[in-house]
Amino acid sequence: MLDISLLGTGGMMPLPKRWLTAMMARYNGKSLLIDCGEGTQLAIKECGLSVNPIEVICFTHYHADHISGLPGLLLSMGNADRTEPITMIGPEGLEKVVRSLRVIAPELPFEIKFIELKEKTETIHIAGYAIDAFKVSHKVTCYGYNVRIERQGKFETEKANANNVPMKCWNRLQKGETVIEDGITYTPDMVLGETRKGLKVTYCTDTRPVDIIAEMAKDADLFICEGMYGEPDKQAKAREYKHMTFEEAANLAKKAEVKEMWLTHFSPSLVRPSDYMKQVTDIFPSAVPGKDGKTITLNFED
Repeated sequence: MLDISLLGTGGMMPLPKRWLTAMMARYNGKSLLIDCGEGTQLAIKECGLSVNPIEVICFTHYHADHISGLPGLLLSMGNADRTEPITMIGPEGLEKVVRSLRVIAPELPFEIKFIELKEKTETIHIAGYAIDAFKVSHKVTCYGYNVRIERQGKFETEKANANNVPMKCWNRLQKGETVIEDGITYTPDMVLGETRKGLKVTYCTDTRPVDIIAEMAKDADLFICEGMYGEPDKQAKAREYKHMTFEEAANLAKKAEVKEMWLTHFSPSLVRPSDYMKQVTDIFPSAVPGKDGKTITLNFED
């Protein structure tokens, strides 16, 4: 199962009852964080979660409302005696940005590893997650992310026997390893059936509604998408600042045929996002306004 927690839903600035946009995924004891605006570590605690299992932090871009909470988060990790390295993923310039922020968090008991994105789309396998990064359209370089849990096929005894695979190799092959025994190479496909459907969450903020979003979100179990503006008269402002309206997000969800959509990254002026949901659900019925602390557990189909 994959647990998803929407830590905050605010854009631009935190409000008394709305943290800045961030999301945490938890799978098999390891956590992945996307974005880290001001107050993210407090939002994590309010959800009853811990910063300690965070293995990966992905950044969509380097505007303050998406990264300014990082020094405090790192200090909290350090004060919890963390020694394991953490990996950060984001657009080019990531290491430079993080080193600048670390002027106020200079000494940490763990290593930070950096993966800087350069291509239009990239896939990274780390900590049990498959992460697809895809470039979107904002005023600065910005990426959306798929967080996927891949699921291999079931072990098939008949297939293993038909391929003359020694029983002592079965366990390692089932775990995805390639095994060499008595000079013969055995691969997982010799004992496993067809790959089964995994889990997929698409997270996208700070962008205009470009085609690649619908392409990458195709058939997602959950689509978390920015809805900066819900008001009907904010279309021109959305275009000017390269953000999205509720209706534009709904059209993307419909095109991508996702199972469910949560809206997030609300403008500070958007006090009650629920007031504008009818225009969304008329287009895509399985849509809800996100709220701080909203959590879901996604389970594999069997």
